[in-house]
Amino acid sequence: MEISFKNKRVLVTGAGQGIGRGIAVELWRAGAEVIAISRTKSYLDSLQKEYPSITTVTLDLANWEQSRKVLETLGHFDCLVNNAALGLTEDFLTTTPENFDLLMNVNVKSVLNVSQVVAKKMIDAKTGGSIVNISSQASKAALWGHVTYSATKGAIDAITRVMALELGPHNIRVNAVNPTVIMTEMGRLGWSDSKKAEGMLSKIPLGRFGEVSDVVNAVCFLLSDKASMINGVELPIDGGFLAC
Repeated sequence: MEISFKNKRVLVTGAGQGIGRGIAVELWRAGAEVIAISRTKSYLDSLQKEYPSITTVTLDLANWEQSRKVLETLGHFDCLVNNAALGLTEDFLTTTPENFDLLMNVNVKSVLNVSQVVAKKMIDAKTGGSIVNISSQASKAALWGHVTYSATKGAIDAITRVMALELGPHNIRVNAVNPTVIMTEMGRLGWSDSKKAEGMLSKIPLGRFGEVSDVVNAVCFLLSDKASMINGVELPIDGGFLAC
């Protein structure tokens, strides 16, 4: 099945590295005009050096007003991938209000903000569109030390469902993907401890962690016209973790 994004403009947040970078590159390969956002300029410089025709925008999405100003200048988009997020681990009893507010601001409020601007332009242009929010298996299952992160991803799932309901009549589809541990550079570092990895792997029937390509392929499908009747889903990419 060939998926093409020719003549499509796509915005990808958190595109400097890892899953976001992989999504941006694959969409570019499929013919899309890609605009990649990250708060880290060095990551974007590396991306643009390798793929000069990808447009990069350095932007801290934690800043609501500045983000809206910049997003308004970027024009109309056919697709949006909300990938930007922060992650940290804290036990429930030691979670601080500062970290809770930080993660909520970046992981949740920025998705609301970016999506409002992009969806409004889709509605005004009467073009329809497709949005994919990057959630996590942590929104569906309790993971030790992930109370705040899990809360933000649970919020993303809820936002996805409401967006799908309210934007569907405008022919804008909204879906989420919920990956397990993905072997990005940070993922390999964070799960290099064999004892820690064994505990998680024992709960995944396929017996392995995900690769970036596993998420990229699912996102590209959901964004594409091949998924034209799929709206409001939260798709686990977890090797069966949530089935057990």
